[in-house]
Amino acid sequence: MVTTRHTRARAAVLGGALALALTLTGCAEGTDAKGTTTPAPAPAATSSVPAPTTTSADPQAVEKEAVLKVFASMWAERAKAYAQADLKGTALEKYATTHALGRIRLDLARMQKAGTVVRSAPRQTAATVTSLDLTAEIPTATLTSCVDMTTYEAYSTKRKEVIPLPAEQPMRYAATAVLEKWDDGWIVTTYTPEGKRTC
Repeated sequence: MVTTRHTRARAAVLGGALALALTLTGCAEGTDAKGTTTPAPAPAATSSVPAPTTTSADPQAVEKEAVLKVFASMWAERAKAYAQADLKGTALEKYATTHALGRIRLDLARMQKAGTVVRSAPRQTAATVTSLDLTAEIPTATLTSCVDMTTYEAYSTKRKEVIPLPAEQPMRYAATAVLEKWDDGWIVTTYTPEGKRTC
């Protein structure tokens, strides 16, 4: 017989999973909680961000390459943090700040509360620098990409089970990132998943 306590516990876990999935689609911001035991380590985040080679001294090409590299590094460190629901041991603060980092911190706090982690991160594909302003007081770049959820897997550390994605979850959707060039180089200041815009 399924008890009321069991039913409520399962509903809480599934509710946390939905919040996390919606965060990744940009429909809501979600975060889960770190359990007492850590599941199998997450595979390194995969990103198809190319490592373009520069054939000239074109400053635009050089900076676009730097922007893509920083974005790929941010995504890899973000995956490490989500795999343990914690920033500890990651270099995420080197690659993300302000709104982007704040959103990730909120996600992680919610993940810890819900007892979930992301065992396999989604991939970023088709990353492209769509605008670059090197003449501004603070140089700024805008980057668009496609988030591929086919590699995503959330896991409940409390119930020791994989949490399926909601049926309405789009498997590919667009995302936009804004980067600024500070004294130490480029850094992601804003990351916005756009769950309703497929790619």
